[in-house]
Amino acid sequence: MRALFDADADLALIRDRKVAIFGYGNQGRPQALNLSDSGVGELVVALREGSASRARAEADRLGVTNLADAAAWADVAVMLFPDEDQAEVYERHLAPHLKQGAALVFAHGLAIRFGLIVPRADLDVMLVAPKGPGTALRSEYAAGRGLVTLFAVAQDASGGAEALALSYAAALGGGRAGMIETSFAEECEADLFNEAAVIWGAIPELIQAGFDTLVEAGFSPEVAYFECLTEVKLIADLITERGIAGMREAISNTAEFGALEGGRRIVTAETRTEMRRILRDVREGHLAQRLIADAKAGYPRLKASRAEAAAHPIEAAGARLRNLAKP
Repeated sequence: MRALFDADADLALIRDRKVAIFGYGNQGRPQALNLSDSGVGELVVALREGSASRARAEADRLGVTNLADAAAWADVAVMLFPDEDQAEVYERHLAPHLKQGAALVFAHGLAIRFGLIVPRADLDVMLVAPKGPGTALRSEYAAGRGLVTLFAVAQDASGGAEALALSYAAALGGGRAGMIETSFAEECEADLFNEAAVIWGAIPELIQAGFDTLVEAGFSPEVAYFECLTEVKLIADLITERGIAGMREAISNTAEFGALEGGRRIVTAETRTEMRRILRDVREGHLAQRLIADAKAGYPRLKASRAEAAAHPIEAAGARLRNLAKP
């Protein structure tokens, strides 16, 4: 592992560039604000005409312009539109207008890994991927900390792409926590696998299944909520601070024995086999293809999934409990 920190980055490199942030959502807003606070003075947010994000960016006192004008102006174009929109944005608005020798930065490797975007040969193409949601990227920066940030170079036309990527990552706060070298393929495949098989796929399903099991057996929804959902944050914090072995040292013998009895009955050899199938789906591009197809159809699968999640009884229980804390 190659890990670098603030001392390994030259902030002057990104401070001397004109930076355009394409998109102002989960990553766009925090990255723009962190860059501004790190002294990047020439910074604009690039949005589609009529974007609902314009008012928020302007309220944050950031300049806003259209996609083509931002591309023609920028030395560094940062692609933070959703993965499924990036190819169209690049082909229509960036490729025809980006300066010769400009830099193109991604926060996720999908568009490059699966060939949705084939950048012009004169461009530096870099990955700067903070490992956490945008809300955490901003709050950690504001607290004087940062998120571990992965970086990679796919195309080094200038000979200085890595130095610029490190400068950009440090301006986001990544140099405070560690900037770790990777590749577009490794970051993309590991991230998609994790999202499908572990963090966003398996864990919520496991929480809902545990909740359903207790409620079906006559337990109150509130107790089931606390046991199966609230304690997830506690164990996540312990694992982050101590590792899995250290977490086990911090819990009761009863809890540790319960884990010994139950964990491998849930995560079985069949579960691990299915994880390998998911990873194969990711690496062969099937998951990315299904995402693009769902987007082109108007997101029927995503919309149905969101509706199903919102209707689950665990949401009503959670709302009741969260309201207890309100005055």
